[in-house]
Amino acid sequence: MQIAIKKIKQPELSKDLKPIDLTAETIRSRKEALLAEMTKQGIDVAVIYADREHGSNFEYFTGFIPRFEEALLVVHQNGKAFLLLGNENTKMVQYARLDTELIHVPFFSLPNQPMEDDAPFKDYLVRAKILEDSKVAVIGWKNFTSTIEENHTFFDLPYFIVEGLKQVVKDEKQLVNGAYLLIGSENGIRTINNANEIAHYEYGATLAGIGILKTINSLELGKTELDLAGNLAQFGQPNSITTICAVGTRFTNATLYPRDKSVELGATFSTSVGYKGGLSSRAAYVANTKADLPEAVRDYEDKVAKPYYHAFCTWLENIHIGMKAEKLYDEIEAVLPKEDYHWELNPGHFVADEEWMSSPFYKGSKVEIKSGQLFQIDIIPKVEGYGGVSCEDGVAIADSELCHKLESDYPEVWARICRRKAYMKNELSIKLPEEVLPLNDLVAYYRPYLLNHDYAFSIDN
Repeated sequence: MQIAIKKIKQPELSKDLKPIDLTAETIRSRKEALLAEMTKQGIDVAVIYADREHGSNFEYFTGFIPRFEEALLVVHQNGKAFLLLGNENTKMVQYARLDTELIHVPFFSLPNQPMEDDAPFKDYLVRAKILEDSKVAVIGWKNFTSTIEENHTFFDLPYFIVEGLKQVVKDEKQLVNGAYLLIGSENGIRTINNANEIAHYEYGATLAGIGILKTINSLELGKTELDLAGNLAQFGQPNSITTICAVGTRFTNATLYPRDKSVELGATFSTSVGYKGGLSSRAAYVANTKADLPEAVRDYEDKVAKPYYHAFCTWLENIHIGMKAEKLYDEIEAVLPKEDYHWELNPGHFVADEEWMSSPFYKGSKVEIKSGQLFQIDIIPKVEGYGGVSCEDGVAIADSELCHKLESDYPEVWARICRRKAYMKNELSIKLPEEVLPLNDLVAYYRPYLLNHDYAFSIDN
């Protein structure tokens, strides 16, 4: 595969987007899938934790997060469910997407708020019908995969909750980390999406792509990170990551956020924004051509950017339903050797409400690529002395049945997907498998010189 920089028409940005709500049928199927897995694994009760930063597993069933408080969703194998909520979220039980019984837990409220209904914490768990002989799946947000620890004994919930569970359940061996039920890379129920869910998540992924293209198209010498970062906010929708808009060296003075720092010719620039369903990211140089780069990095295009884009396109052209994830890992290692390019993380991962759910892409992975999966193409090379490179975006994997369902139920979403596929084929010469569906307008569009709006990478056929 040869990569060339050519005059490329920019992708068309989607207009008049409307968020698509999850249907009652989708929510019902999610609960049914959980109950089926609990039965299969011999789990009596699932206890699902949430706070603002770690609410996706909880929100998957309830439709909301507890904002600034904490919460538990307790689901029994017989389908009975309880919502344990703090002072300012008790009202949410009437809006929850599944039938639950409310238990007010003042411990989940903000500091110094009234402790009405005060009781020993374990009593609330008993009221939620957790019994001393229950086998309990304790679900925070992390599925531990250590090769030396007993992962099922690791819990990422606040200590007082775990301690309360240990006081209720007679044998603490009956408590197991159950995150694998939801986000496990092989059979986690949240890793497979129906047409309604794909359409729901495509909205956020599309917003991310729009924000990134507007941002890099607004780059001008003298503008500040603050001037540019406003392009990344979209309709008040919640971000799934800390937004990045950075000129030059990032994180100086431990600052993560956009600052009053000016764009300079030849500087590096990186920007990322994420919403439910996907993140978009670009990293390159503030330049029109390689002549604008510092002399020491004028071979950036050949040394870093083209090899990265080659790997990115390799990922897109090779992934398919039924392949083992280790095969894709090996494909990336072959064209972008870790020894030379020093990428450290997985070359791709699952995405949903959170930006990184889990990943099947690791050395030796036997996880099979399936219809209904949503992925971020997340390869991060690090070549000493050179600026970063990033063209991160997301795709869905869908068989013909799922594609037909998307087309019939969400024709506007399907039309956007088809337009993106045509762009990638006709403008970028990428041979995209039928089952790969671009989730935003920007997938595979990459400019190594950000000030030059006319030239971008494509495969040279």
